[in-house]
Amino acid sequence: MGGTPAQTKSRTVAISTVAELGEEAMAQVRPELHPLDFVALLMEKALFPDAVRFIAHALPRREAVWWAWVCARRSAGENPPAKIKASLDATEKWIAQPSEDNRRMAMATAEKAELGTAAGCAGLAAFFSAGSLAPPEAPAVPPGEFLAAKAVSGAVIFAAVAKEPEKAPERFRSFVAQGVEVTNRVKLWEPRS
Repeated sequence: MGGTPAQTKSRTVAISTVAELGEEAMAQVRPELHPLDFVALLMEKALFPDAVRFIAHALPRREAVWWAWVCARRSAGENPPAKIKASLDATEKWIAQPSEDNRRMAMATAEKAELGTAAGCAGLAAFFSAGSLAPPEAPAVPPGEFLAAKAVSGAVIFAAVAKEPEKAPERFRSFVAQGVEVTNRVKLWEPRS
């Protein structure tokens, strides 16, 4: 999965492009930058949402949804409202067992939690990860290649800023560090050279 060091570094450009990073972040892109060095640079420049989008677009879908779910769960606190808890529970169930029924349940509960919440976006990401966007009885309509990553980005960003926005930088640092840890665990990229 990692590829050669040259391929790993050129992925920085490819991922940045599909992640639709902001102008300031795109000005930092260099083909010779290892993806993890690019994430570190974005964090150093406080381009937190861009770092989130970059990682979300790089991770495999299931791992990305897990990352979104963890961030959403942390943001929800110990006693979240019932609709948020139901969405988090359904998303967790899909992560553990990514069946079609669980994927559709993640979407149903995400809509109830509202798609403008971290929990709702995490459930939406599970729904966008595979299968069809159409009802089960209709012809299949596959989700766009990067819809799940965009929903993951939304979940992580909402989780960082929704409560006590003044603490968002601290949350972004924690969430991005966790996303980087996931990239390391799945051996997404070759080690830095």
